[in-house]
Formats: sequence, structure tokens, C-alpha cells
Amino acid sequence: MAHSAAIRRAEDFVTFLNDSPTPFHAVQSSKLRLEKAGFKAIKERDSWSNLQPGGKYYLSRNGSTIVAFAIGSAWKAGNPIAMVGAHTDSCCLRVKPISKRSADGFIQIGVETYGGGLWHTWFDRDLGVAGRVMVKAKDGTMEARLIRINRPVCRVPNLAVHFGGSEPFTFNKETQLFPIAGLVSAELNRTGKTAAQAKQEEGNKDSTFAPIRPATQRHHPYFVELVAKEAGCTPDDILDFELSLYDVQPACIGGINNEFIYSARLDNLGMTYCAVEGLIQSVASPSALKDESTIRLIACFDHEEIGSTSAQGAASNMLPAVIRRLSCLAFSSDDSEKSYDKVSHADASADLSTAYEQTLATSFLISADMAHSVNPNYGGNYEAEHRPHMNEGTVIKINANVRYATNAPGIVLLQECARRAKAAAYQPPSLLDSDGKARESGVPLQLFVVRNDSRCGSTIGPMLSAALGARTIDVGNPQLAMHSIRETGGAYDAEFGVNLFDSFFEHFSELEAKIMVD
Repeated sequence: MAHSAAIRRAEDFVTFLNDSPTPFHAVQSSKLRLEKAGFKAIKERDSWSNLQPGGKYYLSRNGSTIVAFAIGSAWKAGNPIAMVGAHTDSCCLRVKPISKRSADGFIQIGVETYGGGLWHTWFDRDLGVAGRVMVKAKDGTMEARLIRINRPVCRVPNLAVHFGGSEPFTFNKETQLFPIAGLVSAELNRTGKTAAQAKQEEGNKDSTFAPIRPATQRHHPYFVELVAKEAGCTPDDILDFELSLYDVQPACIGGINNEFIYSARLDNLGMTYCAVEGLIQSVASPSALKDESTIRLIACFDHEEIGSTSAQGAASNMLPAVIRRLSCLAFSSDDSEKSYDKVSHADASADLSTAYEQTLATSFLISADMAHSVNPNYGGNYEAEHRPHMNEGTVIKINANVRYATNAPGIVLLQECARRAKAAAYQPPSLLDSDGKARESGVPLQLFVVRNDSRCGSTIGPMLSAALGARTIDVGNPQLAMHSIRETGGAYDAEFGVNLFDSFFEHFSELEAKIMVD
């Protein structure tokens, strides 16, 4: 089943997963891919008057949310924007501001649960540490550095059945979810100190006033030393940090025919990857933007798993602010001649008073968040006629109570994009022609609704569609064990997603005018 051409995209996706243990790293990984494809960095705080038709740009907020876009050479103020939205965060354990803990001779780390994780899956896993560290630089400035301790530094141990360990497993998240990082005796041996000396040193604190105790006092000193080593500084130079625990077992391709991907953070790095690579693939040709009248945009937000209500979440002003600035871009013919010949643009003096509203009314957003594959061990939990399978295409998510933003016009548009998409190297049986041969174009889609007696999750789709008024559809690639520390996805679905988004960007300007619903 798996041959080199079909598995190549999956291997690249696995690389992205392994490079991205936190949202900060996911944004950094995305930046590197975008820069390699010719995208230029811009900042929200700067003027965008130097943006050019045919230009490719990206910006980030907080280092954990990223927006990238490519401007069509035929762009006019008020024209549509083709958008794909995703999120960079995943459920995890985050180190508390004061994490120093110990009990019964063990060194422990205080953690806080982030999102609605399946926390029992975090027990007995090899956990590393990654995130962002604020460092006092030599020139006196304060800068952020990404760190990653890519080895098992702690573990949350299960309680043996002999002492009351139960099935199903139950525990208290505040008192029984402390990762063990070492033994107090081993730390004393490493430093060559007795327990009494260590306690005395703890009492002899620097008398210099500090509004908050330094990191070396709020966290275990050796833990801070490890973080400082990764950050390239001394422990005293660490001002603060935002660190998460993550499973150091790398993502990999598995299954007897290499048809699966086993990894942490598939939700939602799976769709972040497809969004980034779909945009890059759509502008790979030198002429891709030559006669394009739209802007192609992706927005990958932080904090979806906790409601998106933050400065860098989907409920923030970030996407509306970016769209407002882009909607008013008006290029003169002189601007276009810098990059293209004989391309006509709106005059820079055009009336821009309604450009933002015009853009929103004609734009379209694909909200991309991973979907559920049917679990064969729990088949009765799924609606009988809506049971997505891995490696059979991206899933369109539908909910009558608008937990997803999908409606019929959006399904029609996306189906046209899927029909015109580049064929993947692997094609499921449903996509083969009547002679059993691979088709030259097209990627499959699936439909999903939850049972009436089950709760339905939600995405950034409904909140963004409400805030923007733009047409929206919710989609995602199917996976198993969502919110577990170790999830399962299809090895071929990444290519389906990339090719689908590529086709959406390429064909939206034509299709937008054909599917009219006020």
C-alpha cells in the first residue's frame, strides 16, 4: 500500500510534528517554511504601505499565532480574501509559576492542566520540557528564547493495583498529577551538600528587593539550570518562562502497511501543517499570482483549546485587523509595473470607505480543525451514516446547532475545490475510476455529524463567522484519540488536506462569483 511517492508528504508532516512541541515552536517551524518559500516578515506595529501586488508576507503575535498571505497581482480594494484558519495549541501540562515541590524524598514539579486533555494518558510517559524563556541579555535588553529539553526529565507515575489503583483510572488533578523529576538524595549527591546545608542556603536568600522571587527560588535550582543551558544563559539571567511538558517519543509512521501516523498534537498541528503547506503549494509557480484578484491567507491561532479569548486567540481582533488593513490596499498601475507588465490595478485614490465590508461580504473562511475517525472498538458511539475513516479524505463537519459553521453553499464550494484538486499519490478505492485506475485529479471528502445523544465540540469557525460575517465551513482530517497524549491519524490525509487547500486558494476567485447566496 505505501510506496515512496505516497509516503513523502507524511514524512514531511512527521518532521513538522517533531519540530513543534509547543505553539511557539509550531509558529517558528511555520516561519521557516514560509521564508524558504519566499514569504517576508512584517509587523503589526509597522505601516504596510510598502506591500506590493504579487507579494508574500507573514506576521506573528505573541510568537504563538501566525498569519501569512499572498497578494494577487490583480488585487483591488474590497476584493475577496480566501482564508484558512487553524490553531497551534494542544492540550498539555504547563509548569506552574511556582513549581518547586517535594514529597517523600522525591523532587516534583507543579503543573497546571491546559485544555480538556485525556489526562490519564499522561501517566507513565517520558516527559520533556519546551517553551519560551524570557532572558536578560548582555546589553540589558530582555528577549524571548525558545528552549527544548528533548529528553525524559520527569514522569507522572501510576498507582499500582496492589495499593488501590483502579480501572477506570481515577485521580485528583491537583494533588496526584505531580510529575516526578528526581530524588532529593541524588540532587544532594550532585551538589555535594548535606540536607542541612541545602536548607541553610535556602534561608540565606539575597536581600536585594525583588517584586517576585527569582526563578531559582520558585523552581528547583537544577531544573532552572537545565532550562538556562538550553536558553544559552545563566540561571540568574532567566527572568521568567512559559514552559510545557511534552512526550519525547517522536512522531512516527506506523501500522502494518505504514498507513498511520502516531503522534502527540495531531489536534491541531495536523491542520496547521495543511494550511501552511497548502498556501505555499498554491504560490509555488512563478505565475501563480499574476492574474489573481484575491488575497490568499492563512491564520493559525493560539488558545483554541481554552476558548480562544485572548490577545492571540481567534476571538481577538487579530484577523479582523489584518483583513481591514488588507481590504483597503489600493495599488496604482505604477505599483504593479514594479513586478508585472500590463496588469491593471485600482487607482490609489479610490473610495475605500466600504472596502472592509465589501471584502468580508465576498470572502470565505475554511475553519480547519482535526475531525474524528470512527473508532472500531466504540462503533456504537458514532452516528450510523456519518462515520469518517482515516485515509479517505478531509471531513466536512456539520451541526444543526451551529457548533460548526458549515452550511450548504459552503459544501458546494468546497466540493468544487476538491473536484479540481491535484490528485494525491495515494488514492482510496472510492476515488478510483471504473477500471480501478487512479484519477488524474480530485481529492475525497467525507461528512460528519454527532449523534443526538452526544455532545458536540466546537471550533474557531462559529466565532469567526459571527465576528466577520464571512461565509465559513468547518473541516478537518480524521483522527483517533483526540486530546490524548498520543493520537493516531492517517498517513495519507495530510496530502489530501494540502491539495484541498491548494485548490481552494487557486480556484476561489472563479468559484466565488458562481455561488451566490445573500
